[in-house]
Amino acid sequence: MADGEAAGTDTGTDTGTETDTGSGSGTGTGTGTGPSWRRPHGPLQRYYGLPAAEAAEAAPDPIDINGPHFDPEVYLAKVRSECPLGQLLAREAALGREIRALDSDMQTLLYENYNKFISATDTIRKMKVDFRRMEAEMDDLAANMAAISTSSARVSAALQDRHRRGAQLAGVQALLRKLQSLVEVPGRLRRWAAPGADPARALHCYARARAVLRHYRHLPSFRAIEDESHAIMAELAQRLRARLRDDTLDPKELTECVEMLLQLEEPPEELCEEFLSHAGARLETELAALEAELPPADPSGAATTPPPASDILDFVDRGSSAFVGNLCLLAASYRSLFEGCPGVGEGRLEAFAAALTARYFELLERRLALERGLGDTSLLVRALDRFHRRLRALLELLPTAGAEAGAALVARAAGERVARYLRALQTFFLGCLGDVRQALAAPRPPGKEGPGLPDLLATLSSSVLGQLKAVLAYVQLFTAKDVAFASLPYFKGEFCVEAVREGLVVAFVRWLCRTARGFADSPTERGAPAAPPALLLLLARLCLDYEATTISYILTLTDEQFPPEDTGPAVTPGPALCAEARGAAQRLLDHYVQVQGAAVAQMLRKSVETRDWLGTVEPRNVRAVMKRVVEDITAIDVQVGQLFEEGVRRAQSSDSSRRAFSVYSSSRAPGRYAPSYTPSAPMDTHLLSNIQKLFSERIDIFSPVEFNKVSVLTGIIKISLKTLLECVRLRTLGRFGLQQVQVDGHYLQLYLWRFAADERVVQGLLDEVAASAAHRCLDPVPMEHSVVELICERGPGDTPHCPPCVPVMPILCCTCHPSAMPRHSTTLVTSPDAWGMPGAAPVSWLRTINKMHVSSALSLCLDSWRMVGWGHLWGN
Repeated sequence: MADGEAAGTDTGTDTGTETDTGSGSGTGTGTGTGPSWRRPHGPLQRYYGLPAAEAAEAAPDPIDINGPHFDPEVYLAKVRSECPLGQLLAREAALGREIRALDSDMQTLLYENYNKFISATDTIRKMKVDFRRMEAEMDDLAANMAAISTSSARVSAALQDRHRRGAQLAGVQALLRKLQSLVEVPGRLRRWAAPGADPARALHCYARARAVLRHYRHLPSFRAIEDESHAIMAELAQRLRARLRDDTLDPKELTECVEMLLQLEEPPEELCEEFLSHAGARLETELAALEAELPPADPSGAATTPPPASDILDFVDRGSSAFVGNLCLLAASYRSLFEGCPGVGEGRLEAFAAALTARYFELLERRLALERGLGDTSLLVRALDRFHRRLRALLELLPTAGAEAGAALVARAAGERVARYLRALQTFFLGCLGDVRQALAAPRPPGKEGPGLPDLLATLSSSVLGQLKAVLAYVQLFTAKDVAFASLPYFKGEFCVEAVREGLVVAFVRWLCRTARGFADSPTERGAPAAPPALLLLLARLCLDYEATTISYILTLTDEQFPPEDTGPAVTPGPALCAEARGAAQRLLDHYVQVQGAAVAQMLRKSVETRDWLGTVEPRNVRAVMKRVVEDITAIDVQVGQLFEEGVRRAQSSDSSRRAFSVYSSSRAPGRYAPSYTPSAPMDTHLLSNIQKLFSERIDIFSPVEFNKVSVLTGIIKISLKTLLECVRLRTLGRFGLQQVQVDGHYLQLYLWRFAADERVVQGLLDEVAASAAHRCLDPVPMEHSVVELICERGPGDTPHCPPCVPVMPILCCTCHPSAMPRHSTTLVTSPDAWGMPGAAPVSWLRTINKMHVSSALSLCLDSWRMVGWGHLWGN
């Protein structure tokens, strides 16, 4: 057993396997198991790419068969004491299998790597041979280098004295050349400093010689050369100063002239003054040329002459290329010339440039003010963009030269263009309203209908919305990505919110609502004629559409095209604008109801005031004004129905069109009431009417209408009937006047109930009219309801007028009074032959005669025939 373990240990030192053959005993010991026994198999693991064994060694364990501190005697003692014979035999068999497996792995590894081992051995042998030859060559090279170094040292030692003498001679030659050049300096300076020559070369030559001349000026010969050179340079300085005062000098020549004077050590303060003075004069000339293109400014702010022929882009191009370009060149030249000079600071240049740029901004603002119309917005944007780019180049040189003023100028120009677009939108909307009014007032040829209200509304709404979208597209040019000033903080925040959203879109919507609401004011308040009712209705529908969809669409479109910043100024919420639009629509619709109600009420008032209600004859038909009222309300119903929905009506009763309209309750019989009339009866009737009002629903005449057809018609009917009620209260009526009111009221009830939201409103007002007429009647005898129905069914003006009869009791002598007799009458049909008038037409108009007064009625009718003739008594 011990021999097998030892053999397994020796064999496993250079091989590795994944077989875990631990000797786990029945008592639970795990000796020889775990990952630590794989450590001797490192070469196989490295070859096959298996994970390396753990680097950290465990504590010394004498019973670990794979550990470095393994003690066979301790291990065997432990195994014999803990494991039975069966486990010992199993462990021996397992170790035998491991040994055989490791032998097999070792043989496989040797077979696979045999060729590699042979090749490595040959390579190593060849490298040894090559290195021996290379060592010999290196030894030869080292010997040669040593010989060369020795020879070089001997040569250097031999030539050292000659080299020293040569260097001395070269120094003497250089000094002689310098002396020769110094002697020649005055001649060269005189030749190059002459007028028309090359003063720059003269200055260069003088600058090279000046330091040497000053160093050796204590020598008489060198002092004479210096004095002569100085005199020549002084003369050159005088000529340069004279040239500096030349007005025709361009900026480049001016810079060169000042630079040469500075090299001649002229005072920098004086040169700075002359430089700025000359450059300022030139820039002033360019500003004057720009100002010459502008008309003279008027104290009131308006131009006295037409705008110049050139556009704003040409003006900005000339200003940018001439003034701004030269100012940039001036700033760059000033810094290159006077930077570091004592007594000359940046403050003088900044003050000089600020004054000039302020004047240039003023001229540009005056030119922008001449853009009275809208013009081409893209042209204005291009001009402002070009101005901003050139200004930004100037600000890189002079950061304080009007940076804020230039940005404010661009912002004001954009804001002014937005304000003009707002005024253009307002003008366009007023023009559209003028077209609508003209279309509504234009006469129509017979048989040809004009455009309906829905078409006018659609045209007005689409035109205004299309114009607003076009304006937003034009304004969006100011925030395009290729525009330089669009990156300014103003255009990123305030322009999108305050100028466009609030100043253009929200302001236009509010102005539109105010303008539409203004049509609801009275003419005395507006100082203008009242608007036609159809226009009020159309504007109410327009404001309602804006409240429903248009405002939210416009605001969403504006926020998409001009996105506001999260930290930007506050904006007007959409619900607030919708509330304003709805308020304007409500005011317009209420005013429409008042106008139409007042028109119908005016007809009713005149018809009541111009009629003699005491001396009127017995009613034979409905008055024509009532038919006109029904026709007008029907026309209003058609008009309102073109723009508004039907609305909800209260459930109608089955006899709405036949509801009785009487002065008193239906239980009271007129025939019984008339003979028993006493002065106390009206008091009883008045008391009953007041008691009935206490329990009836109160009718608000001028309540706000809803946005539907039924509510609008109900409001008009309430105003009309209320006017009729108040007019009747102011009149004194006779018996026939009361009956005429009864007939007219029943006729209105027949036709108006279908227009109202609740027929009880119409019935209640007409009942009040009848009750008021009864209160104001001297002889309150109502007409029989069946007669009223017959008259109303025939309508007004269905029969020719016939002279009134003068019956002793109420009779009907012609067809204009059917069933006007009491119910106990009988009918008598006669003919001309029966009355002794052969050849005449049948007398069908004489039908009903009271049984008690037949003879008197016939005699009275015969007298009437004799007076007026048969032609006027023709019946149906």
